Amino acid sequence: MSSNIMILMLGVSTFLGAVALMALLWGLKTGQFDDQSKFIDGARYDNEEELRDAVMMEKKKKAQKEKKEKERNYKPVD
Repeated sequence: MSSNIMILMLGVSTFLGAVALMALLWGLKTGQFDDQSKFIDGARYDNEEELRDAVMMEKKKKAQKEKKEKERNYKPVD
């Protein structure tokens, strides 16, 4: 390989590495990698049955919220 190609490859790889480092630092600064409840949820829902129960509870909460929203928007016929 010629030295010009090697210099070009080194320049491009250095640039791409710098872009990746800036993206990583931006992600750390903005909290993209923070998961506050990961370990708590891991301990709370440590088997499949409890995880299914948690999913079912979330579905019930969503259904209740939709029902309340429907009742709130109810308008009787004149």
